Amino acid sequence: MLSRIAESLYWIGRYLERADAKARVVDVHLTRIQDEPGTDQERQLRTLLAAMGVDPGDGAVTPSSVVALLAFDQDSPASITAALTAARENARGAREILSSELWEALNVTWHGLAERRMAAAVLGPQVFCYYVRERTAMTTGLISTTMVRDDGWRFLSLGVALERIDMAARMLSTPALAEGRASVLAGLLRSVGGHDTFVRVYQGAVSPANVAEFLLRDQLSPRSVAFSLAAAEALLRELDPGLDDRLGVADGARRALGRMRLALEFRSSAELLDDLPSLIESLLRLTSRTSDEVTSRYFGKSLHVRWAEEVAP
Repeated sequence: MLSRIAESLYWIGRYLERADAKARVVDVHLTRIQDEPGTDQERQLRTLLAAMGVDPGDGAVTPSSVVALLAFDQDSPASITAALTAARENARGAREILSSELWEALNVTWHGLAERRMAAAVLGPQVFCYYVRERTAMTTGLISTTMVRDDGWRFLSLGVALERIDMAARMLSTPALAEGRASVLAGLLRSVGGHDTFVRVYQGAVSPANVAEFLLRDQLSPRSVAFSLAAAEALLRELDPGLDDRLGVADGARRALGRMRLALEFRSSAELLDDLPSLIESLLRLTSRTSDEVTSRYFGKSLHVRWAEEVAP
């Protein structure tokens, strides 16, 4: 496979997952602010922007300014619109690999953004977020049902796995766990699409320790860090089956992912919560380093933009 095609597929996976995750986050946080008007609105919004890697500056931060930055800003790599635009542009460069249905879904999604933005001005930003979640779910379904399980699918799935690790770490960096209120913790779970599964696993026992444990090391939840770490490990192994692991894992990226997965598995729930700040920093460094190594090894050119603090090429 051409490195150009592999790189485009990898970033399609990352950008689609980013758009879906951002839509969930914006929807949940705005709903919470509306439902709890007495809370420190600006502090919550600044915390959200910081977790998403956006510097709001010294001016006032309002729900509308946050929506503009995280949903509509074409020039910000942190926005949903920019992510879906980038996914479509990468898909244009990989048309020969993608199915016609998948390309059509990405193209239609992008063309519908302007209309949904106008609707959001009247009906609220939740309309825009719901559209993005619905369309990314359709696109993900088409990836699952129309793509051959070859290296192209592996690169795309690797992008999804790394983005999920990154997003989970960013969401855990917000003060939701420290606040400890059931409603706030439930909002955190909804923002990563895990609330219903959590309720079934823990039978409704919402606590900071349980939420951290679920998001970090649940082996069966597809959005948990542990699940995504294992998926990324497996995909990297399949991408280079010729490596000789007789004397240990030779791939540096796989070694780093495996060490982090084991570090999560062998901590107690209380230790996970106590070590959370350092774990979050380690996870963010891990995803950045792994992405750099994948880029250097398989794509062999300048790195793509990832978050707002990165400089676009």
